[in-house]
Amino acid sequence: MTKYLDCLNAIVWGAPALVLILGVGLFLSLRLRFVQLTLFPRALREFFAKLCPGAKSREGVSPFQALCTALAATVGTGNLAGVAGAICLGGPGAIFWMWVCGILGMVTKYAEVTLALRYRVKSGDGYVGGPMYVISRGLGEKFTPLAKAYCIFGVIAAFGVGNAAQVNAVISGVNGVVTRFGGTETRLGNFFMGLALAVLIGVTVLGGVKRIGAVAERLVPFVSAAYILLCAGALIVRFRALPGAFAAIAEGAFSPRAVTGGALGSAFQALRVGCSRGVFTNEAGMGTASIAHASAAVSHPAEQGLMGMIEVFLDTILICTLTALVILTSGVPIPYGVDVGGELTTQAFASVYGSFAAVFLAAALACFAFATVLGWGLYGARCAQFLYGAKAWKPFAFAQTAAVVAGACMGTGTVWSAAETVNGLMVIPNLIALAILTPEVVRLTKEYRKSGGMTAGGGHYADIHQRKPM
Repeated sequence: MTKYLDCLNAIVWGAPALVLILGVGLFLSLRLRFVQLTLFPRALREFFAKLCPGAKSREGVSPFQALCTALAATVGTGNLAGVAGAICLGGPGAIFWMWVCGILGMVTKYAEVTLALRYRVKSGDGYVGGPMYVISRGLGEKFTPLAKAYCIFGVIAAFGVGNAAQVNAVISGVNGVVTRFGGTETRLGNFFMGLALAVLIGVTVLGGVKRIGAVAERLVPFVSAAYILLCAGALIVRFRALPGAFAAIAEGAFSPRAVTGGALGSAFQALRVGCSRGVFTNEAGMGTASIAHASAAVSHPAEQGLMGMIEVFLDTILICTLTALVILTSGVPIPYGVDVGGELTTQAFASVYGSFAAVFLAAALACFAFATVLGWGLYGARCAQFLYGAKAWKPFAFAQTAAVVAGACMGTGTVWSAAETVNGLMVIPNLIALAILTPEVVRLTKEYRKSGGMTAGGGHYADIHQRKPM
């Protein structure tokens, strides 16, 4: 099955898709005068101001919980296993193209989040928004079929990208620890690990938006900070190898054969893998994070758009880069052409920290994956609700729980290939909407700059500027 998925990926992530992703990001950068650079200092100030939990919102989750829920789905196993796979399949040069996608992705996600708050609607548990509402309300009712197509892809992705791929990475990490200490991987063991994760995830997702947000705001900042510190320690030990790692990334972006010893010879392969894994990790272009951000209580849509920008920076420019540098400076042989998932990352950290690294990374993978499944649980449930109404939440939650067990028993190659395929399909309707609605993003950005981020009279921006809720 993996062979067929790889063929489909070659189509979905072919030249047209890459031109669309990079092209829309460049187009938005030019139209918004590189807002990812000019407003980045303000975005950092807003981010640090939101690090401390604020007052609870009566209309849903707090702005801090919305931010953590989005980060939960963004910062995940793709930062560990995905980066390792990108290096194996695209060479060190794939990291260069992840950076390019990250820089362009910062403005893309800024636009996604800004539009999500512009076109969100009021529901029983607070504000609801995302690409499906941007498409159906921003472009008009005649585009509703496109919004429904996005939601169909979103529901499928919630079981693949946001569930099976995450759980599979956890199982691989735990099994790596087991085998390192003389144990043996078994299907029965994988099943019981999946069952334990399924119970925890089911209880949380069934609790609704508030429970997901409450768990995310406690889990994500702590685990992310611990992982960054672990990476920093490894790079301090291997600092002499850092120049060579950066040189391999730069050279490998345009001449993979020279770096990989001929194992990988296509520069387009490095670009394709780098972009596809980049989108997988930061989700810029997919529009999913805007579903979580749409619930934030802010004075202007662009204010929360800055948080989308920070997400991509933390995910791709910071955490993915740290992971890549740890691998490239470790001296561990890289099996080019074979995606070994998180095993390569574990070996790289173990070269510095010894057996402790395998235990910590397994725990980090479990926490990251748990948070990511929760975030994607919200995304998939919102997509299902758009298609079938509010009653779709509980059936979707039960299905998500069952998918956790299935993901624990699937192969790494099949899971990642399926995840990348659905990612590509979700990007298409979202980027079409972004391209058409760029003038509205430009208007909102100018308005935000001029007003200093405050609307007349304060309060929720949606209360003042939104159209009548659907």
